Amino acid sequence: MLVHSRAGRWATWAGFLLLFVPLFAVPLLVIVAASFSTNWSGVFPSGPTVANYGAAVRGESLQALTTSLVTAVAASVFALLFGSWAALAAAALRKRGKRALDALFMLPVAVPSVVVGLAVLVAFSRPPFLLNGTPWIVVLAHTVLVTAFAHQSVSAAIVRLDPVYEQAAASLGARPAYVLWRVRLPLLLPSLNAAAGLCFALSMGELSATMMLYPPDWMPLPVQIFTATDRGSLFTGSAVAVVLMGTTLLVLLAVSRLRTRASFR
Repeated sequence: MLVHSRAGRWATWAGFLLLFVPLFAVPLLVIVAASFSTNWSGVFPSGPTVANYGAAVRGESLQALTTSLVTAVAASVFALLFGSWAALAAAALRKRGKRALDALFMLPVAVPSVVVGLAVLVAFSRPPFLLNGTPWIVVLAHTVLVTAFAHQSVSAAIVRLDPVYEQAAASLGARPAYVLWRVRLPLLLPSLNAAAGLCFALSMGELSATMMLYPPDWMPLPVQIFTATDRGSLFTGSAVAVVLMGTTLLVLLAVSRLRTRASFR
């Protein structure tokens, strides 16, 4: 830590807890407590039950969870492909060109996600690119929203790469494609894994743009949580939210293990 004195460290930890507990921990604990309850009329919930989780892991909820997983995985893969390709291409551009490309990829993040959803809806509701009413329009919107994070993550990693490895491979007669696949991409693997985890987590929680685009047979889990709480099913919605958080955390832990192995390699 930057604080070396014991009193300073205790003060830093106390300040951290005073900020972390009410802002982050308490809201999450409230959702978890509500997911195990049937009533909340006082300070603490009452009517402990696990029936809410029975409804959260079967039927429409299970289908919505599967939809969210498929959408998040597809959007993450596309975001990694497009974002990494753009980052590698931008590394060869001059300063102005690189700035322009970075600004282009950051534009969807600079505007509200509902605007991105509306733009995708208007752009892909008529031939020749008629995607409205299909799952692909949801995947496309999620890809647009998360590609910026993949692009920025890979761009930052490219800047830190030591060019000696690429120069050594090129001096030994390796072609540019071989250098890319066998030297550059393996060095970028930890950053690619980190970008994949971030894109997945953001896609799993995306709601605003999804509300404008999802067809009836492709409802992601955040939309179902919103629908359940809007109907007054607060405790069932809380259980579904806990399932969403738990699933996302499990996937992120798996990605973290892969990133650790990639860094070791």
